[in-house]
Amino acid sequence: MSSTHRATLIGSVSIILWGALALFTRLTGDEIPPFQLMAMTFAIAFLLMAVRWWRQGHSGLRHIKQPALSWVIGIGGLFGYHLCYFSAMSKAPAIEVSLLAYLWPLLIVLFSTLLPNTTLKPHHIVGAVIAFVGCWVLVSQGGNGFSLEYTAGYLLALTCALIWSIYSVTSRLVKTVPTDAVGWFCALTALLAFVCHLLLETAVMPNTTIQWMGIIGLGLGPVGIAFFTWDYGVKHGNIQLLGTLAYATPLISVLLLLAIGEGNLSIALVIACIAIVSGSLIAGLADKTTGRNTKTVEFNE
Repeated sequence: MSSTHRATLIGSVSIILWGALALFTRLTGDEIPPFQLMAMTFAIAFLLMAVRWWRQGHSGLRHIKQPALSWVIGIGGLFGYHLCYFSAMSKAPAIEVSLLAYLWPLLIVLFSTLLPNTTLKPHHIVGAVIAFVGCWVLVSQGGNGFSLEYTAGYLLALTCALIWSIYSVTSRLVKTVPTDAVGWFCALTALLAFVCHLLLETAVMPNTTIQWMGIIGLGLGPVGIAFFTWDYGVKHGNIQLLGTLAYATPLISVLLLLAIGEGNLSIALVIACIAIVSGSLIAGLADKTTGRNTKTVEFNE
């Protein structure tokens, strides 16, 4: 297995973990304010990386000194995305916000053409668009359509998509920055979220084991390991394929909720599953059949 394929496989772990986001969030209940939850989960993510440093025999301080650009990209991506997402959710219906926010995988595929030595192939666009349609079919169920009164929320949701796609693509510009540095990005994100919590929210502490399981699950998985594996994947893997595969996130989310008895199987789910899987296969299998030509998509290792 080539280093690029290995990195892409590692990056795809994030997509599976992000699919569990709704499940773990459901376990936390509705009482915990969003910025408090964000501060707690990103703090757990930092502690997860701190354990890695401890096992390696150092404090992790060696990873603090990184180029200014990497800090801007890291904090802008992690904190900026969640700030806009929570704000969008408070100003517009959740379904419409999700539809707009899930533009980010398609934007990753398109924005990747701006990277040095990168070529966008037709099958990447076709696969991403098919998967995008499947995502909209899945997420749009129960929505009431877009309304001008929620324009502010829609713009914030679009900003979410822009921030995460730009974060993912520009991470390639600082690919020499080790993934361990993301641990410090998580620490600062947790601190900024805590400040927002103090200014805007009233603390509500978890009082059940289930809630703590949800918080710890979020911190270890969708907020913890997922950000570390995504960082490695977008820096060293096939970023266009990862962008297309990312549309599996809402599908995995729905399937997990179905598995615990939340929701019902529907025709829309079946159509979305076929579209997302088909789009991913088109984007992925075509790369395998082009052989050595796929190397032009990646940076030289």
